[in-house]
Amino acid sequence: MRLKTPTSGGAAPGVERRRRKPSGIPTRQLLGVAGIIGFLVTWELIPRLGLIDQRYLPPASEVIAALAVDFGLTAFWVSVGETMKAWFFGLVIAVALAVLAGFIIGSSDFLRKATNSTVEFLRPIPSVALIPLAVLLFGVKIESSLMLITYAAFWQVLIQVLYGVADVDMVANNTAKTYGLGRMARIRYVVFPTALPYLMTGVRLAATVALVLAITAELVIGSPGLGREIALAQSGGAISGMYALVLATGLIGVLINVLMRFIEKKTLSWHPSVRSEVIV
Repeated sequence: MRLKTPTSGGAAPGVERRRRKPSGIPTRQLLGVAGIIGFLVTWELIPRLGLIDQRYLPPASEVIAALAVDFGLTAFWVSVGETMKAWFFGLVIAVALAVLAGFIIGSSDFLRKATNSTVEFLRPIPSVALIPLAVLLFGVKIESSLMLITYAAFWQVLIQVLYGVADVDMVANNTAKTYGLGRMARIRYVVFPTALPYLMTGVRLAATVALVLAITAELVIGSPGLGREIALAQSGGAISGMYALVLATGLIGVLINVLMRFIEKKTLSWHPSVRSEVIV
């Protein structure tokens, strides 16, 4: 007897069909570009029409021109490097500490209950409130920025890790225990895969918070970086240059967000939430 082969209009049983990528530019991207253009046009018209004095809000064209000039200056890239260095090291320290503390606390009911009040008390404290303490301890060096960045980013990751550990399927955990897996093996093969999506969400949120605190520390404390350059431009009356630096920090924030989302998708390529985006 001859077997029937699937026709071109159907798919073989058990084979998943991948979603076809639409041709052309997606509507969402077109709307995003249109939104940016509309924002820039509005920004250009507001000072040109006299709604706001150009001394306080230069037209977008002047700010973009000043930013283009900054791109050609070595001092600008040195400041970017200082900001990114503080952002990177502060984020790495915060993630390492939060992951370690999260798995230790989350794996013990006693520790989770004992530390709950302390976490809820410390977490809402604004990092900027620690600026006087950071200055007293480290002065205007990069260590002050690292202290503020680490404190702010730490809670973003810790809370997500605690949620992830609490979401572990107890049936799977007990099954692994029945099969003789030790505590470390269960953390590796059961707890960590469950907590990883939460962890990646926490890292993505912490990356944005870390950049905000890096710029804030440089603005207020005077640590080297883009924040200090913004303060110097403002005090020196270089308003267009100040807005150009602010725009540069926004572009860095967008790039960081895109990078974190890319890393998240690559890391969680096995997770149903990511696979469902390309498989129907």
